[in-house]
Amino acid sequence: MSAHHRSSRYGRYTGGPDPLAPPVDLAEALDAIAEDVMAGYSPRHALQEFLRRGGRDREGLDDLAGRVQQRRRDLLSRHRLDGTLSEVRKLLDTAVLEERKQLARDAMMDNTDRAFREMQLQNLPSSTAAAVNELASYDWQSSTAREAYERIKDLLGREVLDQRFAGMKQALENATDEDREAVRGMLRDLNELLDKHRRGEDTDEDFQKFMSQHGSVFPENPESVEELIDALAQRAAAAQRFLQSMSQEQRDELMRLSAQAFGSPELMAQLDQLDSSLRALRPGEDWTGSERFEGQEGLGLGDGTGVLQDVAELDELAEQLSQSANGSRLDDLDLDALARQLGQNAVVSARALADIERSMQDSGYLRRGADGDLRLSPQAMRRLGKSLLRDTAKQLSGRQGRRDTRVAGAAGDQTGSSREWQFGDAEPWDVTRTLTNAIRRTMADGGDPSRGLRLGPGDIEVAETEARTQAAVALLVDVSFSMAAEGRWVPMKRTALALHQLVSTRFRGDRLQLITFGRYAQSMDIGDLTALPALREQGTNLHHGLLLANRFFRRHPSMQHVLLVVTDGEPTAHLLSDGESLFSWPPDPETIRVTVAELDRLGRAGTQATFFRLGDDPGLARFVQKMVRRIDGRIVAPEPGDLGAAVVGEYLRAHFHGTYDDIDWGS
Repeated sequence: MSAHHRSSRYGRYTGGPDPLAPPVDLAEALDAIAEDVMAGYSPRHALQEFLRRGGRDREGLDDLAGRVQQRRRDLLSRHRLDGTLSEVRKLLDTAVLEERKQLARDAMMDNTDRAFREMQLQNLPSSTAAAVNELASYDWQSSTAREAYERIKDLLGREVLDQRFAGMKQALENATDEDREAVRGMLRDLNELLDKHRRGEDTDEDFQKFMSQHGSVFPENPESVEELIDALAQRAAAAQRFLQSMSQEQRDELMRLSAQAFGSPELMAQLDQLDSSLRALRPGEDWTGSERFEGQEGLGLGDGTGVLQDVAELDELAEQLSQSANGSRLDDLDLDALARQLGQNAVVSARALADIERSMQDSGYLRRGADGDLRLSPQAMRRLGKSLLRDTAKQLSGRQGRRDTRVAGAAGDQTGSSREWQFGDAEPWDVTRTLTNAIRRTMADGGDPSRGLRLGPGDIEVAETEARTQAAVALLVDVSFSMAAEGRWVPMKRTALALHQLVSTRFRGDRLQLITFGRYAQSMDIGDLTALPALREQGTNLHHGLLLANRFFRRHPSMQHVLLVVTDGEPTAHLLSDGESLFSWPPDPETIRVTVAELDRLGRAGTQATFFRLGDDPGLARFVQKMVRRIDGRIVAPEPGDLGAAVVGEYLRAHFHGTYDDIDWGS
């Protein structure tokens, strides 16, 4: 073996896109979005709803937003704001106690001096800030007491700095006078840089020089003066909100105590100048807000400011997760903030949702229309139609009689002959002859078939089938508001989409016309019908729908005419000679007369008609019964969930003349 070898080291995955994650499965998202679109939502709204709900095994935006709000509540319910005041009080009590002990032990002290000192300690103000300020010039006899008092000034200095610069409290622990002077120098340089920036006189060299000298103070590692200002302003605004969240008494105490920070009034003057500059440079930050803290865990000034920064970050995440702003996209979600607040699992969920949002458009399932809004693309419609047709076939084969529908081969019985494939053919391939053609072509081209075959369109032969009558099919669907109100809106659309898929893929020689009828009737393509919202419009104008169906059939005189009518109410409107629609409830006799007359014309032309009666309206039942007797039609009364199978089954029955008579259609 070679003396040199490579070794591999493996560690825990620490963030970023998972390289082993499977590609996003859009099937569940598309099905859910399509269901909402068919219920009347816009595709954009439907996509947002799916992202909010999430999938079967995936958190949605609402789940993430709920976790954000819970963390916010936890922060506020866990803490209180008097941590610094309590710590200062403890140090003050320690200093006073130790001084009294020293006075009691010191036998050499003049009794008058001792009495004066004891009286001074006894009569300290109850206010912590006033007591600390009153003892500023006190000549401590106890070194332990003096040390405790000096720690008050040191603590206050570190806390007020920690409010503006995260980590200063720890960094300046046990700091020397030189360390404190370095901080004051940093503040002078910072205020000078910000003042130049406000006047527009700073340069990139000024920023780089400042960072080279003081960069260790800024863990955010800003790369420009704007990023530096952003970080400082967010922290300073959080400090202001922390103070605003205190009671007036607590706030007054801290303001008076701040004068003792490091025993240096200059420090507070520099910090005041810094706050003033940041307010001017970032007025959009929340400088006046407040929160209500209700917990028992005391917070110091620095830690409390950090909690308020967390609260602000959580509020920003909540806004991003709501996706309420115009043009909002999940790609804009701050994943670093999400990881800080909720952990990497939340980031994984957010990335998956963003991938779905992006992939729905990149894959072509959603497309922007002429109006700029999203729409289901033809590709999405085909995929949905395929899924719905598959579900319909299962329903057909599962009905009483249990006949296998075999829609893939429904073009007719095979004759035993074959012919060259042509575009649009739906007949099954003749595999033997197709492979023989490919072998012959490969050998003629000098190739070796044993090394593999590549099929070409010219190799394919399809099995010839017996001739089948082509059909012109008019599917009339009721779009009066009762269809939506009674839960029949989505089943109606699913039915139209399944039938459209069947005709466009299995029976390409047929022609399908989708016609909606409410107050008026109109012909629609499948995309418009799928996206059609429910309108609160009265009127069931079957007369107008039959007029459009008759016009469609006249364009295809040589085809078999098949009329399929889906409705849940008897006719209540008809078209007048001037093109207006007359609505009347109860139905006007003229409405019934003209509707029957138009149906009679269809019957005389040999149209095969089937009425799909939804619901239990007695008036509709009587009307439909009379209609089918006049034209020798059929009635099917399915449940809404069975409507698709019923309509497709009737379409197939019209083609194959009784093949499906033994199936129970619910009539």
